[in-house]
Amino acid sequence: MHTIKDVAKKANVSIATVSRIVNNQSGYSEETKRKVLAAIKELNYQPNALARGLINKRTHTIGVLLPHFINAFGMELLHGIEEKAHEEGLSVIICSTDSFGAKTMKYLQVLNEKRVDGVIIIGPKLEEEYYDYVKRMAVPVVLLGTEKFDNRLPSVQVDNRAIAYSAVKHLIDKGHERIGMIAFHENGPSLRADGYRKALEDNDIIFNQERIVFSSGFAFEDGVHFFRKLMLQAPDITAAYIISDEMAVGAITAADRLGIKVPHDVSIISHDNLRVADMSIPKLTAVSLPLRRMGRTAAEKVFQMIQTGRPSESSIMQHEIVERDSVCMLAKAVRAKQPC
Repeated sequence: MHTIKDVAKKANVSIATVSRIVNNQSGYSEETKRKVLAAIKELNYQPNALARGLINKRTHTIGVLLPHFINAFGMELLHGIEEKAHEEGLSVIICSTDSFGAKTMKYLQVLNEKRVDGVIIIGPKLEEEYYDYVKRMAVPVVLLGTEKFDNRLPSVQVDNRAIAYSAVKHLIDKGHERIGMIAFHENGPSLRADGYRKALEDNDIIFNQERIVFSSGFAFEDGVHFFRKLMLQAPDITAAYIISDEMAVGAITAADRLGIKVPHDVSIISHDNLRVADMSIPKLTAVSLPLRRMGRTAAEKVFQMIQTGRPSESSIMQHEIVERDSVCMLAKAVRAKQPC
């Protein structure tokens, strides 16, 4: 394995000059830079990350805290983070916290000990007790995919109230009025449930509490269980908005077991538009989120703050509805299309 001394000898420059070029510092000519880079390439020299960190006080790593590590939603965000990190020469340390409990503090402490240059925290929210520790870490921190708006840390998120509104409005435009929802149980007001109610209200549809149930998770099994509960509470619904693709696939499975045909008896629109939405039978009409782009944007913000030392603004990403086969138009709403 070649050392920085070998590169200096090959390029006929000092070790200090090679170090300045490797660490993007000034004090050399373009011709010198060209010779050093050629020597690095020829010798396949890999700068020691620890040594570089001692020089510029950086470790060239960022940490990512991710609940539910194998969740497809989180994996799409991770792809975006890693793409951007790779482009900027950063390594990524991924910590799976399961849910935001004791492991979150443990991994924040680990990342602090590793002297990471920045942190991205993925999840619906960051508990109050962790804000003080994050502040003491004194590195750029970006929240990704949070449910609530929060000005204390920059974030990359979507407007969940607007997403729910769009999903329910899409069902209303297809002629549905008796619309159910499987929401997520939150500590405090549910933004998606607010969007659901607002869409009904704006279209003169009376809200019925029996047509909304609150899930404790986002998985397939949750969809099976809570769709059954929804149909017991509100057997007259003709459509449902379900807040994750996996839950929606579970709901389709439950519907089949109950003898309910999707979309002919009950239309379903889901949230996320992951690969599973295009793999289910029927294929899911879904609100599509730019998950990979959200991950890239979060990494861009961290890198920008590392480079400039200045805070970053939060970003709200746009959504769109992708129409497939799980929503049909009721006969009374037919214009140029066929009914269910």
